[in-house]
Amino acid sequence: MNILIITQYFWPENFRINDLTLGLTEKGHRVTVLTGIPNYPEGRYFPGYGLFRNTRQDYHGVKVIRVPLVPRGSGGRMRLALNYVSFALSSSMLAPFLCRGKYDLIFVYEPSPITVGLPALILKHWKSVPIMFWVQDLWPESLTATGAVHSKYVLKMVERFVRFVYRGCDIILVQSEAFSQPIEKIGVDKKKILYFPNSAEELYQPVTLEPGAPERDQMPGGFRIMFAGNIGAAQDFSTILAAANKLRHYPDIHWLILGDGRMRPWVEEKIRELELMEVVHLLGRHPAESMPRYFSLAHALLVTLKRDPIFSLTIPAKVQSYLACGIPVIAAMDGEGARVIAEAGAGIACPAESPEGLADAVFSMYRMPEDERKNMGSKGRAYFEKHFERAALLDRLGRWMKELKEETRTCAY
Repeated sequence: MNILIITQYFWPENFRINDLTLGLTEKGHRVTVLTGIPNYPEGRYFPGYGLFRNTRQDYHGVKVIRVPLVPRGSGGRMRLALNYVSFALSSSMLAPFLCRGKYDLIFVYEPSPITVGLPALILKHWKSVPIMFWVQDLWPESLTATGAVHSKYVLKMVERFVRFVYRGCDIILVQSEAFSQPIEKIGVDKKKILYFPNSAEELYQPVTLEPGAPERDQMPGGFRIMFAGNIGAAQDFSTILAAANKLRHYPDIHWLILGDGRMRPWVEEKIRELELMEVVHLLGRHPAESMPRYFSLAHALLVTLKRDPIFSLTIPAKVQSYLACGIPVIAAMDGEGARVIAEAGAGIACPAESPEGLADAVFSMYRMPEDERKNMGSKGRAYFEKHFERAALLDRLGRWMKELKEETRTCAY
């Protein structure tokens, strides 16, 4: 098949769509990606990129077409809005001229924002091809959950736009089964909704580091709990730091943060304020390829989300990466993500926004015999292979794409 992927984020930005794209090419599909100029998470264009630089690229056989957008800057509301809208408008206006090929299907990746659906709808009308839309975040719910928007009028307008986008798509893929009901609620036929969870790149697997590995030099001694990913509002760092403060009398319990994000300055200030510099370590952002190596040095991996109905429906993508690496997981969140960890027997789940619960979970893992922790990690890996394994999910997606193509062709006649 000849597939056009539309995504605001793509390589060299680190998102799951990169690996899915490569997976589709491995299955023999021809893939073109329509995307923006990389600027996440720093908020400025990556070195070597600009409005007229590297707008056409080849990514392991994938044709990449980039359109202009306003970089997200420091992540303020107005700048983010400009970032989202600028990509939607520029891709909508330019796509009919830049994407001249004949495509069998348009695949849309939507971690946020929903505006990425606009150019897909225009191209659907222009080229008469079906749309498969992969929902990673629910809108407008995620806007209220992160505190980005409070205006009821704006939220209502966003909801109308979301309904317009969903209804224009032929298949809606959801990364969590719990997403189905809210999407049905705004008028989408449940027959159009299919569960398609995130997987993890093949590089995410159990690793044993060599004795002289450079990653070891960055590790403090003692018990290491590691968080990897975005340092943002949704990840509830106030709870993480409050739990670290409660366990400060156990100086051999260390909290390691791999990642970056707009909340990092606040986190740094809070660490100084609470005098946690000896136990909380900000290790910065590292390439995805190095993550399994770092994970192998952790006694437990940490995933957190704020308490909100929308977050209880989601499964953070890092959950699959954690499970794949065979390290026990501590999940400080509600709903689907916590359910997966508990169902897998892969770690300990505690309520969201509960410093006491998180501190207790970490302390329990700290006191746990090593063999018991290893058993949790093994169960997590087994659960990943059963429910989230990459090749099986790619095969499932390929079948759905073929069925949608054939159904569309039949309807045309």
